[in-house]
Formats: sequence, C-alpha cells, structure tokens
Amino acid sequence: MSIEVELYEKIRYLHEQECKSQREIARILGVSRNTVRKYYKGSQVPWERQGISGRAPYVVTDEVMDFIKECFTHDASENINKQKHTAKRIYDRLVEEREFCGGESTIRRIVKELQDKQAKVFIPLSYDPGEAIQIDWGEATVYLAGKRTKINLFCMRECYSADSYCKAFYRQNEESFLEAQISGFDFYEGIAKRIIFDNAKVAVKEGFGIHAKVQDRYKAFAAHYAFQCDFCNIAAGHEKGLVEGLVGWARRNILVPIPRVETIEELNEEILRRCLNYRTHQIKGKNQHVGEMALMTKTRLTTLPRYRFDPSRSIIARVSDFSTVRFSYNQYSVPVKYAGKEVSVKGYGNEIVILYQNTELARYPRCYDRGQTKYRLEHYLDLIEKRPRSVFNAKPVKDSVSAGLLEFGRKLSGPREMVKLLRLYTDYGEDKLLKAIENLKGSEITIEQIQAHLIPVSIPAKIALNIDIKVSKPQFNKYDSLLTGGTAV
Repeated sequence: MSIEVELYEKIRYLHEQECKSQREIARILGVSRNTVRKYYKGSQVPWERQGISGRAPYVVTDEVMDFIKECFTHDASENINKQKHTAKRIYDRLVEEREFCGGESTIRRIVKELQDKQAKVFIPLSYDPGEAIQIDWGEATVYLAGKRTKINLFCMRECYSADSYCKAFYRQNEESFLEAQISGFDFYEGIAKRIIFDNAKVAVKEGFGIHAKVQDRYKAFAAHYAFQCDFCNIAAGHEKGLVEGLVGWARRNILVPIPRVETIEELNEEILRRCLNYRTHQIKGKNQHVGEMALMTKTRLTTLPRYRFDPSRSIIARVSDFSTVRFSYNQYSVPVKYAGKEVSVKGYGNEIVILYQNTELARYPRCYDRGQTKYRLEHYLDLIEKRPRSVFNAKPVKDSVSAGLLEFGRKLSGPREMVKLLRLYTDYGEDKLLKAIENLKGSEITIEQIQAHLIPVSIPAKIALNIDIKVSKPQFNKYDSLLTGGTAV
C-alpha cells in the first residue's frame, strides 16, 4: 500500500533513531508489518510510483504474443503507412480468430511496449557560404480574380545564410521547375555548388537518393549552371529541413490572411517583397542578419552564365484558319495576318508566348484547363472591319466585350458603328468607354460624341509675359545739342 509522508517519517525515525523492531513499529503505528518492511530501510519512498507488479497476465500466452508480432511483420512487408494494424484492430482479430478472452486494455499495453522505440534524433548540420541550396514545393490557396485557387509555391533557401526565395506557379511541371530555379539564381546573383531536393520526376528518371538517374534535360540544365544534384532519400525530409521549414513559414506569414489578387504576377510581386524584407531578419543563434550573411555568401557563389537557359516547353505550330494556335489542349489567338504561317509557341510555368521569326505576337496567362480558346479582340478587328455584319456574332467580340457594352452597340445606327466602338474599346479600355457613355445624356448617342468625350481637347499653353519692363531715363540734353548742331556726348 502507499502511505503518507508523515507515516513514512515515523517508520524511518522509529527504526533508525529508536532501534525499534518491525513488529514493535507496526504495533505502535497501527499498520501492517508488510508496510513497515517495505519502508523502514528507505529502499522505497511513498512519493514515487513503483509501477505494476510485473506479473504477466495469464491470458497473454506465447501464442498471443506471436500473433501480435506477426501483425507487425505483415505491416512492415506491405509498407503502407495509412493501413497498418492498430491495437484495436489486433484485439478484434484476436477475439475473432483466436478466441481471446482478455481485455482490450491488456493488448493496448502490450502493443505500446512493443512499439516503444527511441525517438528520432537528428544530427545538427553546418554549411559553408555558397556550399548548398535546398529547394522544395508546397501548396497554398489564394483568390485569383475573385476565384479560390490552389497554387504551387516553389521555395529555395541558401543553407549558410538561410536567405529565402519563393515564387508561385499554377503547376509543378518541368517548365515551372526550371524557371523557378533560374529566377532563384537571379535572386541570389549566383549558384551554389550543390542543389538539394526531393526525387522529383521532372529531374529524376529512376531510382532515388545517391542511386537516382537524372533526366536528360535536367542534366543539361545542371551542367549549364555548373551545380551538383544532391537527391534526398525517400521520406527523409530532415535532409532538407531548412527549406521544409521555409514552406511552412511562407504559408503562415506571407499567405495569411489569404491574398486576394487579380493575377499571379501581382501575387509574386508581394512574395518577392516579403523575401527581400526577410533579409533584415536575424535568426536566433546567429550573430548577423540574413542579408549580411547573404552578402558574404554572394562572393562564394558560382557566377551566372552569359547564356540564359530557356526553361520553356517549345513547339512549332501552324496558325489555323480561325487565327488560333494550339498548345497543350488549348487554343490561343494571334493577329489574323499570320493565319497559315508557322509560329513558335513557348510554354512557361505561368505564361504562353507566341513568336514569329523572333517577333513576339502575343503573350497569355497559361491555361491548364482543356478545350479552352483564348481570344484577343485586337487580333480580329481588321478582319471584322472588312466584314462588319459579323460583329455581333463574332466569338472574339462576345468573349471580350461585356453584355452591357454589346447591348449599347446594338442601339447604334449599324454594324460599322459597332466596329468603330470596338476600336475605342481597344484604345481606351472598357471602363473609360462605359464612363464616357454614362456621362453623355440623350436618347441617341453617336460615336463622334463618345470620341469627343474620350479625346482630351488640347488647350493652348499660356505665354508668360514679363510685365516688369525696364525703361531708361530720357536724356534731353543730347536732344537739345542735336538741334543746335552740337555734338552729342
């Protein structure tokens, strides 16, 4: 039995100071001799729990123990983390398959003892300036143009200074992966000797860790920027713990509250601003700010090559009869004069760029849906001007112009006037155009009236007159001398 400290004190005093026997102490204090025997020598104390008796439950036979261990062995062979035996499942199976009659708590205790392993211990690491950079991906949610959108956040961290760089992309594809690293190298103004990251499919052909075989294009990329690929082992996030922490930091500090932006470019401007601001931070245990250590690191980084690696996925495509180009399941328009010609299409992580003989024809935010067509009204205006009767049914018009502006155009005197309205739309934008229409009063508004409202009147510049004119004082004596025939002095 467990006793109070006061009783323990009396037992110890009677034994040590008065040399009383166990029998006599038990009689004096009115406790059992077993209690006296337990505490009188001081080998046990009442304020520390001594644990269980140590007797094994009679229901836990060798057969039961073997069954529990077989469950663990089976889990290890399957290697599926989310489908392993729990103590509850083992107990249920014992009852069903082995007619186990013991309690569930008994099995829970045994499972806990068998699974009691040493906690994971990690080795603290130290890096030299410019030695290594860690990279990783994370996911986050933002509002793009009012729509809740999941974005992929690329994170990069220099290991010595902890200088951090992040950039948002729509997808974790090869184009985004390469583009992100190039922009990160630009941010650091150099490249580290090693890049440490997961066994991403965009970089690894097969294998993992030191056995990984690098994809051909990524091998060329690493060769161009002169760094060594250092792949982590599977499920070994601690091997790139610096960037793992950055992913969580970026989500909690940059993307909370959830950003509401119109474009992903606007989001990346804010992320870059926060990364630059992080350089003023001083990490606990470091003597310098992140920016100060980053300056030291910069001198050790490999210089950026003169040729900028092209991270895009590029194709040659022929412009269709509808003046569109197909790229990755979607169509993008170009000016109609290029119909039937072959153009280059470059797909970057967040953008599509279309070129003809090194001249840029169009640039679009990249669409990752399927079966979409992206039109630009200005690409078709020349053709619509030649065929004005198509203006109200032209898909580029319907996809670009709001229903309100289209309805106003129907009230004009004809299709040709609608074409003129579209010209104003491309020159001034819909907001200014609608505002001009609202400011004009009258039942019938003409294009000329709208133009007059949009085009500012040139007011002649005022000429500044100098009103302080100096007049010399008249010299009448000279005039008098001339009249008398004298010489003027």
